[in-house]
Amino acid sequence: MSASMDYQPKREDHFTFGLWTVGNPGRDPFGAEVRPPLNPVKAVARLSELGAYGVNLHDNDLVPIDATSAERDCIVRDFKKALADTGMQVPMATTNLFSDPVFKDGAFTSTSQKVRTFALQKTMRAMDLGAELGAKVYVFWGGREGTEVDASKDPATALGWFRECINFLCEYSLEQGHGYKFALEAKPNEPRADIYFATTGAYLGFIETLEHSDMVGVNPEFAHEQMAGLNFVHVVAQALEAGKLFHIDLNDQKPGRFDQDLRFGSESIKSAFFLVKLLGDHKWDGMRHFDAHAYRTEDADGVWDFAAGCMRTYLILKEKAEKFAADREIQGILSEIQEKDDKLAALTRSYSRESAKAIQGTAFDRRMMASRRLAYERLDQLVIDLLLGVR
Repeated sequence: MSASMDYQPKREDHFTFGLWTVGNPGRDPFGAEVRPPLNPVKAVARLSELGAYGVNLHDNDLVPIDATSAERDCIVRDFKKALADTGMQVPMATTNLFSDPVFKDGAFTSTSQKVRTFALQKTMRAMDLGAELGAKVYVFWGGREGTEVDASKDPATALGWFRECINFLCEYSLEQGHGYKFALEAKPNEPRADIYFATTGAYLGFIETLEHSDMVGVNPEFAHEQMAGLNFVHVVAQALEAGKLFHIDLNDQKPGRFDQDLRFGSESIKSAFFLVKLLGDHKWDGMRHFDAHAYRTEDADGVWDFAAGCMRTYLILKEKAEKFAADREIQGILSEIQEKDDKLAALTRSYSRESAKAIQGTAFDRRMMASRRLAYERLDQLVIDLLLGVR
C-alpha cells in the first residue's frame, strides 16, 4: 500500500452510486435474478459505511410505478430518514422512461402524443421527488428514444418532439424553483437497435438549439462511448472545454460488446487513468458517479466488494496522476514536446487584419519542423511503467 494514501474513500471524494447499481439483481436477457432485491434504506446505510458521498436514483428505484400517494409518502419518509441518519446526499435524480411497456416505442419520441404527454407527467413528478430529496442535477437517458424500423417515424420530426419536451421541462424546473441543471446522456444502441443522440458530441450540438441551453449540459458515460468505439477521455474533454460537463457516469467496457457496466478501471486501465487525471487537472468539482454493477456471479456480499473496488481504483489512479505530475522524466519530455513561441501565440490568439498579414509574411522551415523529435514511445512506456508500479 502507498505510504501517501490508504485508498479509503472520504466524503470529500464525492463518490456516488445509483440505487440501480448496487441494487442490480444480476438479471440479463438470458437469465433471471441471482440476487434478492436490495432495500433502498439498507443501500444508503451500507454505502455510507464504505465512504460514499451520496446515492442517486430513478423515480421507480425508490417508489414503485403503481404506488399510491400514501405508499409514496411512507417510502420517501423512510428514505429521507436514512439520508439524515447517515449524512448521505442525493446529488442527482432521473426518470425511468424505458422499463414500463408503455415506453416500448420511446417516451419523448413516441409516435403517440398520449405517451409523450404521459412521459412529461411522469418526469415532472420525478423532478419534484428529486428536488424534495435535494438533487440539483437531473439526468435524461433516452434508452427507448430510437428505432428498429426506420420507416416507423421521421427522425427529424422525432428529434423535434424531444426538443419540445426538454424545453417544456426546463420551464417547469424554473417555475417550480427546483434549480436543476439538466444533463443529457448519450448511447448508440441497446435496448433499441439505434438510439437517437448516439454520442455525447451529438448532444452538445443539440443543446445549442434549446430555449434554455444555459441550463442543459451532458452526462457522458464511459461504457456508452466505448460501445461506439470512441475515446472517452476526449469526449469528456470536449464537454469540459465547452462548460457542459454537468455529471459523469464511471464504469468500464470491452469495446464492441453489449453494454457491460463493468467495475470502474477493471478493463481499460489506461483510459481510466487519463480520465481521472483529466478531471483532476481541470479541478472539476462534480460528483464521481459509478454507473456500474457487480458481476452476475456475485452474491449479495459481493455487491459491496464491487462498490468498494470502484472507489479504491479511482483513488489509486488519482495517486498515479499525482506521481505523473511529479515525475521529472515524464515532465521533461512533455516540456520538450510543448514547443512554445510567444510571438506566434500573440498573432494567433485572435484575428485582426494586422495579425493575418503578419502570419502571411512569416517564413516557416517546413523540413525543420517535420524533423522535430517527438519521444512518444518513451513517454507512453513511462506511463505504462507508472501504472504497473515499477516506477
